[in-house]
Amino acid sequence: MIDWSAWFSMVNLLALIAWAGLILLPRWPALLSGVLYLGVGLLCLIYATGLIGLLSGLIPNPQGGGADFTTIEGVRSIFGSDAGVTIGWTHYLAFDLFVGLWIARDGDAKNISRFLQAPILLATFMAGPLGLGLWLLIREPAARRQGRFR
Repeated sequence: MIDWSAWFSMVNLLALIAWAGLILLPRWPALLSGVLYLGVGLLCLIYATGLIGLLSGLIPNPQGGGADFTTIEGVRSIFGSDAGVTIGWTHYLAFDLFVGLWIARDGDAKNISRFLQAPILLATFMAGPLGLGLWLLIREPAARRQGRFR
């Protein structure tokens, strides 16, 4: 029997450590690599393992039935179990952390103050697309000043 509460806590802790490093520590290449491979990469591995387990039936879905992403009822069934919630949450954590890493690297490359980056990174951590949307608005003038949109 899998202790999904423990896995949920573990992925949250992993993401929190990576986010804290990204926001608070100097952005040495080793830190950025750690966030990418030990943060994003490990979360992706945990997610993929859980998703494959759920889809293959190796991890039983107490709500019954297979995974169905084509209807709201099917998605509700997946997220109606601790396994589905943990796997889905890990998906959010991995993507939001990857976006946060991109924002940090992009902000540093465009010489945007880390004090301005910090609340955007926090918004990305707490509400992914909100932080990304804010970053896209803020980065535009800096990208234009540099004469490119990379």
